[in-house]
Amino acid sequence: MSVLWVILGFILLVVGGEYLVRSSVALSFKFNISKMVIGMTVVSFATSAPELLVSLNAALSGSPAIAINNVVGSNIANIGLVLGVTAMVGAIAVDRSFYRLNWPVMMVFSMVLYFFLKNDGTLSALEGGTLFIGLILFLYILIRNAKKETVVEEVDDALATVSNFKITLWLVIGAVALYFGSEWLVTGSKEIARAVGVSEAVIGVSLIAIGTSVPELAASVIAAAKQEKAISLGNLIGSNIFNIASVLGLTALVKPIPVTEPQILSNDIFWMIGISAVLIPLIFLPKRLQISRAKGFFLVFAYGVFMFLIFTRGKF
Repeated sequence: MSVLWVILGFILLVVGGEYLVRSSVALSFKFNISKMVIGMTVVSFATSAPELLVSLNAALSGSPAIAINNVVGSNIANIGLVLGVTAMVGAIAVDRSFYRLNWPVMMVFSMVLYFFLKNDGTLSALEGGTLFIGLILFLYILIRNAKKETVVEEVDDALATVSNFKITLWLVIGAVALYFGSEWLVTGSKEIARAVGVSEAVIGVSLIAIGTSVPELAASVIAAAKQEKAISLGNLIGSNIFNIASVLGLTALVKPIPVTEPQILSNDIFWMIGISAVLIPLIFLPKRLQISRAKGFFLVFAYGVFMFLIFTRGKF
């Protein structure tokens, strides 16, 4: 039964995330917000909703390890799995803003998260608030810089003419699907963890993390297969920043998150930092500003190694 809850949870998170993005973009058009701002803020925040709901649910139900490792695991999956698989479908061009702003900010947030957790073994409300304020500052800089750019992210213009009734309906569907999806995914995953004898931290960094990254993976692969503009590296990096700053930041504001599993700090978070750091040599060697199919395979292979190691932890 627990497997059924997890599968249903996955499906509802995908459906809920899709409807929330649609309704958020349509609502933004109603308020005459520019496509550029919609793409960089509204869509990014909406696609982080599954992680936010799952982490909040886990923290409030007494499973802080799931809350932390959901974010750590999602960030690893976004780069190793989502970016890797997308690059294997078709090479991805890298924008210069990646190494000028997005990547350094992601690394700073990752290191600050490690420091906060290592310092006293808890992500406090004050630290969560600090992360969220840092996100607001990053978005301000991002939007200000983007005004100088001529290229604007693709946002579906058809959503500008959607009726208020449809927007409300999509919001309700998205909210309900995300709520029950996160509830069922956390419940089913905790039962699976108990049944197979692994910790909630392992389930959080693997099963739940992949589940909350499914919408990004599906969208990226479909776009690449259609030879349309696939998900950009900058968007994925932005998603990782949102996961740390908004998901953990807001969750810690609601309820401080203690570190209950030591391997989060001794192993998992270093994988998150390491797979993020390796992107710099990847985009410059051997061909500059491109993630080729071979590089994509390397990222997926690295992710496979990570998954193997966490499930065999302590067995050798």
